[in-house]
Amino acid sequence: MNLFARPALFRHFHRMAWLATLFTASTIMFGSFVRLSDAGLSCPDWPTCYGRVTWPQTSDEANAHVASKIRPLESHKAWREQVHRFLAGGLGVEILVLSLLAARRRRLGIAQIVTASVLVALSIPLYMSGLHDAAVAVALVGEIILLAAALRWSNSDLARVAVLTLAVVNFQALLGMWTVTLLLKPIVVMGHLLGGMLMFALLAWMAWRATHLPITLADASRLKWLLRLGVVILGVQIALGGWVSANYAALACGGGSWSADNFPRCVSQWWPPHDFGEGFTLWRGIGVDYEGGVLDGAARIAIQMAHRLWAVVAAFYLWWLAWRLSRSPSMRGWAVALALLVAVQVLLGVFNVKLALPLAVSVMHNAGAVALLFVLVSLLARLRAPE
Repeated sequence: MNLFARPALFRHFHRMAWLATLFTASTIMFGSFVRLSDAGLSCPDWPTCYGRVTWPQTSDEANAHVASKIRPLESHKAWREQVHRFLAGGLGVEILVLSLLAARRRRLGIAQIVTASVLVALSIPLYMSGLHDAAVAVALVGEIILLAAALRWSNSDLARVAVLTLAVVNFQALLGMWTVTLLLKPIVVMGHLLGGMLMFALLAWMAWRATHLPITLADASRLKWLLRLGVVILGVQIALGGWVSANYAALACGGGSWSADNFPRCVSQWWPPHDFGEGFTLWRGIGVDYEGGVLDGAARIAIQMAHRLWAVVAAFYLWWLAWRLSRSPSMRGWAVALALLVAVQVLLGVFNVKLALPLAVSVMHNAGAVALLFVLVSLLARLRAPE
């Protein structure tokens, strides 16, 4: 039966969950547009932009705030960063409402969510007052309250996944803050991308479960294990893609040419000089401005090669998984969709290199990852073994 079958507050829960899922996908896409257009540091302060709720329109307005000493105003970029913050804030409010609805029947469920949310909200003025350590500590206490509730509650309804999603969106806010304050530190930028993908996956799963449209198959249990492995493999590839972007390694093998020198070869070699140790050093200290990247060519080549090699693993596994799904007549539509999405994603990756990273293609490459994740999570949420 539907987890939230009639009447009362849950009548439109699944619609709200689908809206949040779509909103999250849109926010991820806009975030990729911000990052790939080098606008991530266009508002040097947080959560305001040169002290404004919106963004300054002129240099004189920006110069009135101390943030102008960190970075001069680029008005054509500042609006992108601040609009992204507005989108993320709106999404957080929607997920909070979903969490309150899902947890309303849990003992002290609403009280725990409200307490955690108040603590997270309180951390913002603390941060703006310069009490950065206190702000992070207060926000983390709120996170602990949410995670403790998620661990304690059962899977009998959607309360656990809803409160876990709220914990993720709260931590995403911290990562968004650290993206600015730590000057695009790669591990934070990559974590921010993965957090957005995790939030999208949780919401998509929740939306399908609330909608209650199961697919019943005799071998559902085995297929779900194969799908889980697919999610892990795809997640690693998304992380590597985020690491490529955060370290500005997309064109490490060359770009803007239709010769074989940059793809499938790299700088005219099949296995060029590389430095995986330097390329995958996750932490490099505080105070370094990572805009434009700080790694040498060999380290960036290592990152790019790792992304390409794992792309081969991911593509062939997902194509095999699509073939495996196609053996069940009721799954052939999903199988075709999965196979086509993988093919498109591979082509977009090649075009990124051959066309020297055009913004539209790069954003579509991120959209392809979201679409692939949606297919895998949708099947995980819907597949059931016969009772």
